[in-house]
Amino acid sequence: MTHTTLTKKRILITGAAGFLGSHLCDFFIEKDFHVIGMDNLITGDLKNISHLFSLHNFEFHHHDVTTFVHVPGTLDYILHFASPASPIDYLKIPIETLKVGALGTHNLLGLAKEKGARILVASTSEVYGDPLVHPQTEDYNGNVSPVGPRGVYDEAKRFMESITMAYHRFHGLETRIVRIFNTYGPRMRLNDGRVVPAFMGQVLRGEDLTVFGDGSQTRSFCYISDQVAGIYSLLMSDYADPVNIGNPHETTILEFAQEIQRLSGTDQKIVFKPLPQDDPLQRKPDISLAKKVLDWTPKVSREEGIVKVFDYFKSLPLEELNAKAHRDFK
Repeated sequence: MTHTTLTKKRILITGAAGFLGSHLCDFFIEKDFHVIGMDNLITGDLKNISHLFSLHNFEFHHHDVTTFVHVPGTLDYILHFASPASPIDYLKIPIETLKVGALGTHNLLGLAKEKGARILVASTSEVYGDPLVHPQTEDYNGNVSPVGPRGVYDEAKRFMESITMAYHRFHGLETRIVRIFNTYGPRMRLNDGRVVPAFMGQVLRGEDLTVFGDGSQTRSFCYISDQVAGIYSLLMSDYADPVNIGNPHETTILEFAQEIQRLSGTDQKIVFKPLPQDDPLQRKPDISLAKKVLDWTPKVSREEGIVKVFDYFKSLPLEELNAKAHRDFK
């Protein structure tokens, strides 16, 4: 190990082979950290980080964080981003989703305590459930069904927040909690069930666009570079309570489908299907706190961001574009 490697700040990123985790790996490599990526690859893909394997300041551990986590040497920071993150995943692997939010978080908080590291955990706007307050502020406690099909993800993240704050208060651990709103960008899986890749995959394959419900439900989409910048600002801040990071520019799902139609120049129909159980009808972050304590606001407009992502999906090999969801979930 070189002297340079020894003097670099060392960060563990779980969920490193996923969409958001892989972009975080890139970001911290560019910041000249020594990055330790960890993933069990149940939803992640090594191709997202394969470009990092030859670097001296990157290492990868194929490991499931719901079992004991050991990382040799010092650690300055931990980013806990291991978790299924789309409904198509966490509805197929509900037990694993609960375990990574509970056991995985417990293991990583223990590791942070052992190493004296600051830990940031990835929570979600889903902790607000189908919100009765709009836009959602951090002091809103949510409207979540713990026994509904989506509850496995929502409650895993709510427990994650609770145990993280318990370690902060009881052990004095340096903790940060980010509540992530809808984020999009390159490396999303076309078949992961989220609306951005779903619509783009459908228009690129010449299929009808599927809108659930009447399309009046709203979402707010944050481009990946803005999300990563917000996470970094929170990690380096001295603020321990949860912080919303997202783009408050709200749109209906139907309007977004029409936007993708215009972008693609296609005339595919929009078809309507029943709204899934407990699907939130409104989702928009109040980012007043992020502006105040982090001096953070998103920079990339949706109009600019979706062009970048559409170009990324158009560049995919034909076999990947036409592939259906085929993961062997156990």
